[in-house]
Amino acid sequence: MDSVEKLLAAKNSLKFSLEKTKNLGDSIEKSGPRLDEINQRLPYLEAAVRPIRAQEEALDAVGGHINQAVVPAAAVLRVFDAIHGLEKSLSDPQSDLPGYLSVLKRLEEALKFLGDNCEMAIQWLDDIVEYLEDYKIADGRYISNLKKALKYLRELQKDEEKGRLDGGLLEAALNRLEKEFRRLLMEHSVPLPMSSQSSLEEQACIAPSQLPVPVITKLQAILERLIANNRLEKCISIYVEVRSSNVRASLQALKLDYLEITISEFNNVQSIEGYIANWSRHLEFAVKHLFEAEYKLCNDVFERMGLDVWRDCFAKIAAQAGMLAFLQFGKTVTESKKDPIKLLKLLDIFASLNKLRLDFNRLFGGAACAEIQNLTRDLIKRVIEGSCEIFWELSVQVELQRDSPPPTDGSVPRLVSFITDYCNRLLGDDYKPILTQALAIERSWKHEKFQERLLIDELLKLIKSIELNLETWSKAYTDPSQSHLFLMNNHWHLFKHLKGTKLGGLLGDFWLREHEQYKDYFSAIYFKDSWQKLPALLSREGLILFSGGRATARDLVKKRLKAFNEAFDDMYKKHSNWVISDKDLREKTCQIIVQAIVPVYRSYMQNYGPLVEQDASASKYAKYTAQSLEQTLQSLFLPKPARYGSFKAGRSSGKFSNVVTDQYQAAVTSA
Repeated sequence: MDSVEKLLAAKNSLKFSLEKTKNLGDSIEKSGPRLDEINQRLPYLEAAVRPIRAQEEALDAVGGHINQAVVPAAAVLRVFDAIHGLEKSLSDPQSDLPGYLSVLKRLEEALKFLGDNCEMAIQWLDDIVEYLEDYKIADGRYISNLKKALKYLRELQKDEEKGRLDGGLLEAALNRLEKEFRRLLMEHSVPLPMSSQSSLEEQACIAPSQLPVPVITKLQAILERLIANNRLEKCISIYVEVRSSNVRASLQALKLDYLEITISEFNNVQSIEGYIANWSRHLEFAVKHLFEAEYKLCNDVFERMGLDVWRDCFAKIAAQAGMLAFLQFGKTVTESKKDPIKLLKLLDIFASLNKLRLDFNRLFGGAACAEIQNLTRDLIKRVIEGSCEIFWELSVQVELQRDSPPPTDGSVPRLVSFITDYCNRLLGDDYKPILTQALAIERSWKHEKFQERLLIDELLKLIKSIELNLETWSKAYTDPSQSHLFLMNNHWHLFKHLKGTKLGGLLGDFWLREHEQYKDYFSAIYFKDSWQKLPALLSREGLILFSGGRATARDLVKKRLKAFNEAFDDMYKKHSNWVISDKDLREKTCQIIVQAIVPVYRSYMQNYGPLVEQDASASKYAKYTAQSLEQTLQSLFLPKPARYGSFKAGRSSGKFSNVVTDQYQAAVTSA
């Protein structure tokens, strides 16, 4: 019994052992792949934990080096995290500019810290890697990876684009600040409400609006941060663009298209006078009001940056806003054809520049305005040389007209009326001082002295040349009567138009009275050689009527009326093409002729007209009534429209195109 039980127990024990062995075999079979995987990873694990396998003394020594390198690196990482925490506060400078600038400054300081410490942290990390390598504390592959990482960090530090430790946050923040700088300028840069219809004097009362003080304060605060980040040139570019555009917009209403006119388009006297009058007013307005305001504003905004910065900024505004165009227009005038009117216009330009001399020196006197200074000096030089050249050639050009034919109608030549008016203008208060100054400057350039008497003598010489021309021209007429009428016309013109003038005062009373007497003399000669001959044709000789002599008397009256009519018609036909320019002289001359002829004709017709009025051919002899004859005579010497030709030099110097310009073509036509 006991043996059976022991046998069963042994059986069970063996069965259990077999099952356990089977289970163990299954477990071992399943663990095979895992052991293979572990076996493959062992080299890597070994390399990773090799520093731990170093000697305890080596590990103790390297700990201090690692801590020394890791602490600054960790500080750099903390600052880097802080930088990215500022991003949300740098989204919109318009809503809170002071706060934006404060955060931006913190960002700059943080980046400066990174810039100053990154290199040091990299160097310390590089030192510890070198230590690990020297003492073979770490695996070679591990050391190689560390070296690659440090090399990449060093390259990033040196690369300007990739080395942005803030990920471009500072650049984006500065770009937004530039946009705010532009927005503030544009929002408060308003062109003047100018009108081409209102006068510049009225518009000058509307001073260009300065930027409000709070806006200037904001601009200066923005400039401080942008300049700290090397963006001064960009700020100046924005400022110049906005403010010069504002000035141009203010000037647009003045219609300055004429500033771009070409020389070929400019050789028209009427346009020259109108353009230069506008130029003078517009230039003065632009300098004294628009550019003056910009000058002050540049100083206000950029004063902290130094004198050179704000003056350079103003110089660019002046150039881009239109100052150069004003000066170029003046140069175009100097390059146009030479004539006497151009002298006046050059003097107008010189007077305008001289009037603005102090303003020019103050506004454009700095080195930054060198281009404007050079153009202005060149313009003044051209104006003075051109003015003096024309002035000294005037008498020569008048002499050159001497060979030209006189007016076919016996009137006052346009040259005469032009020169008398022209000389008085040069002697007037508007031109004499500025012409004297120009002549004095020109002489000083030649190291010669100038005396005012030179100007006076030259103008008197001009009048003397006119007198010689008149004498020559009078001899060109084939009809002595027309020559006398021509001289009567011109002597009276010289007397009447120079009496009481500054030129007349220089010529003297004796000279004036002499021309008045010449007028009377040639008037008498003209009448004697022409109309005075007609009354003698209506002789009464042989017309005493006796009984039976009526037919003879009728034939004699017919004969004498026919002779009178033919002589009158021939004379009227010829003289009706002649002109007496002055209205008073014309009316007086006609009255003398009427008084000499009409009363004689009226009396003759009253006494002897009935002899022919009943004749079938009466209209051939009683051609005029006394009234119609008077009306016909009073229609003599009237100016005819567009009857004048131009006077040009027979021998032209090529520098003086047309002495008498279109503006003065109607100077002698007074009705």
